[in-house]
Amino acid sequence: METTTIQPTPAAILQMGTGFWASKVLLTAVNFQLFTHLAKHGSMSAKAIKNILELKCSDRNLYDFLDCLTGLSFLEREGLLETAHYSNTVDTAIFLDKDKPSYIGGILEMQNEQGWNVWAKLDNGLKTGLIQHEIKDNGENIFDFISKDPEMFKKFVDGMTGVQMGNFIALAEKFDFSNYKTLVDAGGSAGVLSVMIAKHNPHIKCTTFDLPALEFMAKETVQKFKMTEQVKVTNGDFFKDALPKSDIVTMGNILHDWDEETKIKLMKTAYDALPKGGVFIAIEHVIDDQRKENVFGLMMSLNMLIETGDGFNYTFSDFNKWAKKAGFSTTELRPLAGPSSAAIAYKL
Repeated sequence: METTTIQPTPAAILQMGTGFWASKVLLTAVNFQLFTHLAKHGSMSAKAIKNILELKCSDRNLYDFLDCLTGLSFLEREGLLETAHYSNTVDTAIFLDKDKPSYIGGILEMQNEQGWNVWAKLDNGLKTGLIQHEIKDNGENIFDFISKDPEMFKKFVDGMTGVQMGNFIALAEKFDFSNYKTLVDAGGSAGVLSVMIAKHNPHIKCTTFDLPALEFMAKETVQKFKMTEQVKVTNGDFFKDALPKSDIVTMGNILHDWDEETKIKLMKTAYDALPKGGVFIAIEHVIDDQRKENVFGLMMSLNMLIETGDGFNYTFSDFNKWAKKAGFSTTELRPLAGPSSAAIAYKL
């Protein structure tokens, strides 16, 4: 009987070890707003792209850049080199055109400007267990630091909104809201989750609850989607203030920012705002219990180490344990978009 010998190959190791090359190619294209230009002009030649982006590199450099994006499936191409014309793929046309409401490039812009440098210090973060963001030397938390710079703050909010938009829509469509009348989104940021839920569930009145610095952006979102009758914007600090009473409390990418003790405290704050029969929903990159399938969730957990020092992602088993400590009776997990899930706790 013949046996098949698996030949060792370094291909996967080399691909992953140089993976940041591909990442930087995409981040650079987003930074150049290449996909937005292509959405406006349709198919473009390399020469036209070079002119509109005001690039000084050689034509060969540009062909390499654009053909990398093509090989990575971020661009479509007809022709070759001098005769080539480039256009968006279906995905980049929808998600990387800055003029569309479906744009998720904010998170990529943020990675290009900040995350890139911070992730370069992952080794030091693991050695020390300490935050690696530039704020580490002045004692601030990352949210206070970012909010001081309006442009950086907006990019941060846009980035968080972009990475969660698909999940917000999925929750609004998949969860049965028919038995609930009110919802508070604690740490509601720009108000997108409240708007998406209200849009898909006209019977619900939503409140987006966050710090005063987010009020303008949240009101702008509510007005943009013409949801002022259904969505209210309220200021508050969930570490100091009680949440408004409601049938449902949601937190999107909130729990992962903090240590275990603070996570439980926030879940208890949500519990206290709910009536009997109320629901708490955390939208996060929940790690699978075997800790090997949701690799993005694991990497996001490492991101919380280097960005916050104390934050981390968690498994559904972790969530169950904390939910019981906070007073909740039963829990469930519902997959949303990509590597994200809704971890749900019921107050019976």
